Amino acid sequence: MKYTIVHDMPGRIRLRCGRNAFSLDEGYSITSVLMAQTIVTDAKASSINGSLLIFYIDDSRSLLLDFIDTLVPAELPVIPPAERDTTSEVDAGFQYALAFRIVRRLLFRGLLPSPVRHVITLFRAVPYVVRGIKSLLNFRINVDVLDASSIGVSLAQGDYGTASSIMFLLSLSDLLEDYTRKKTKLALAGSLSVNVDTVWKQDSYGNFISTPISQLEEDDTIIVRTSGTIPVDGTICEGEAYINEACMTGESQSVLKKAEDSVYAGTVVEDGSIVIKVRAIGNGTRMNKIIELIDQSENLKADVQSHAENLADSIVPFSFLASGLAFLLTRNATKAASVLLVDYSCAIKLATPISVISAMREAANHKIVVKGGKFLESYALADTIVFDKTGTLTVASPSVNEVISFPPYNRTEVLKTSACLEEHFPHSVAHAIVHKAEQENLKHREEHAEVEYVVAHGIRSKLHGKKALIGSYHFIVEDEGIPVTPEQKSIIEEKGHGKSAIFLALGDALAGMICIDDPLRPEAAETIQALRESGIKKIIMLTGDSDEAARDVSAQLGITEYQAQILPEDKASVIERLKEDGHQVIMVGDGINDSPALAAANVSVSMKDSSDIAREVADITLLSTDLRALVTLRHLSLSLMERIQKNFHVIIGFNSLLLAGGLIGFIPPATSAFLHNFSTMFISAASMRPCLKPPV
Repeated sequence: MKYTIVHDMPGRIRLRCGRNAFSLDEGYSITSVLMAQTIVTDAKASSINGSLLIFYIDDSRSLLLDFIDTLVPAELPVIPPAERDTTSEVDAGFQYALAFRIVRRLLFRGLLPSPVRHVITLFRAVPYVVRGIKSLLNFRINVDVLDASSIGVSLAQGDYGTASSIMFLLSLSDLLEDYTRKKTKLALAGSLSVNVDTVWKQDSYGNFISTPISQLEEDDTIIVRTSGTIPVDGTICEGEAYINEACMTGESQSVLKKAEDSVYAGTVVEDGSIVIKVRAIGNGTRMNKIIELIDQSENLKADVQSHAENLADSIVPFSFLASGLAFLLTRNATKAASVLLVDYSCAIKLATPISVISAMREAANHKIVVKGGKFLESYALADTIVFDKTGTLTVASPSVNEVISFPPYNRTEVLKTSACLEEHFPHSVAHAIVHKAEQENLKHREEHAEVEYVVAHGIRSKLHGKKALIGSYHFIVEDEGIPVTPEQKSIIEEKGHGKSAIFLALGDALAGMICIDDPLRPEAAETIQALRESGIKKIIMLTGDSDEAARDVSAQLGITEYQAQILPEDKASVIERLKEDGHQVIMVGDGINDSPALAAANVSVSMKDSSDIAREVADITLLSTDLRALVTLRHLSLSLMERIQKNFHVIIGFNSLLLAGGLIGFIPPATSAFLHNFSTMFISAASMRPCLKPPV
């Protein structure tokens, strides 16, 4: 690829390839290829002027330029529309539309004769009047009626300039709101995309083997077990399962699906195991789900937003009443028009949703996905936060500390069998065991029958005709009745002191235990303190670990309240009791066993490496592994609520001054209309500013 360097500084370079150097489609391909390079942190391509803006890791300039030299745009793979980042197109579209409206207005006013301008103004007024009439026919006196009346009164008085100004500023406000919504959708779409790398595909011998999803084709057969995300659209050909379809339907209750039923990409198997014949694959189906989720999420309005919109419409009748009284008292149609042309509702109705949508977009920029405005509001109002321990306050990738075997089994058998059972389930502890077996090069093939996952307890299966169990001490010993000898109990107490432990039983005997090293996240204590300083009064930790382990963790983090050896249903009960006591509760978790508590909380947060079910249930998802994102979200939500209140006071104060000026004859109707609509647009634009100050 030929180019000229037009701007060059460490870590950032802009190249100009010239007009028509590459097409729009090729621009997406170039961006995709550049972003795939480890030395590139960000890249943008503009097909309009053939420019490339690239951010790269320091000291990699020569490698980057060598790579670009080899690029041939026409030979790069085409990026499907569903996978494209169209942010730059949205920005360019907004800038073009804004410039077009401004230039058109200036040209019309400067070049067209008055009669022509009047005809155009009448023509442009028709849609506003039609919307107002429709609202009246539906017995609604709302902002549409007020806009139509303002424009109609101006036209009736022969004040075409005022009517034109009102419509011009209303169109700019609509353009601004539409732009904000599109930007937010794009940010959330990129954030919510679900990546499934591998699937269990059935081979020609009937065995299920781990296969990259890129190698999957239509009519292939895959198996999805408990807690797994269904990565394709397809038809169940074997088995049955309860499937959470919240991302598709919005319903939180899982649905029982059997053979011949259809299933869809992005839904989650809550319980059971199904074999699926693939009908449709690729990012297209997944992106459709994501966009559907976003459209649903926009309907999850904050109470303050719904209140603002209801208030805006409820104020409209009083505007008409005030205008009528002004005319009765003064017999001055100009003063009455000045009152009618100024209202509180328009700015209130626009500024509040724009503030909420902008805050959701800002959260996405901080790698936080918020599924609806009301969850930002709930997060700001919360006074209590409840944490799960494992995978939330501790690192999401624990490691195996020690493998202990009990005769007649040896260490290798214990680790190999445990990995074989655990590999099917997306849990951080399961991953740690499988990874340990891989490190020690312990290859295994599936010799067990169908596995059954017992939520928050363990796995039940059969191996060579024997019962095979793996899970917590409570599950193995108390629920399944596996005996523990005094010698084994002594070893368990000694080796498992302060650690998480997983137990393996084969037949009716304890085969071994695996000690898990589950260190705290380095930023956890700092996060707890910062949340307390932000107004969170009550911080609680819930864990299934022993009381001793829970006490040690709480002491290290400065948490004064905790509950140990707790089951999933008990976590949800804790949340319900807190709510009954009048607390607004945030629940933060990551596992399948946290799902009931996440669903019960006023607002719930799932971690980056959460189970699929936890991500579906949670109202907010962190896309970074840093717990400090919780603090960022707290400051963002509080700042949003403060902005909404400040906007409300400014709108009431400024428009009251305009009304007063119109009543005493100080401000003519045209000026009132201009100042009112301009202030509405200004407040709406100001509401798009970031709520959080950029880091120094």
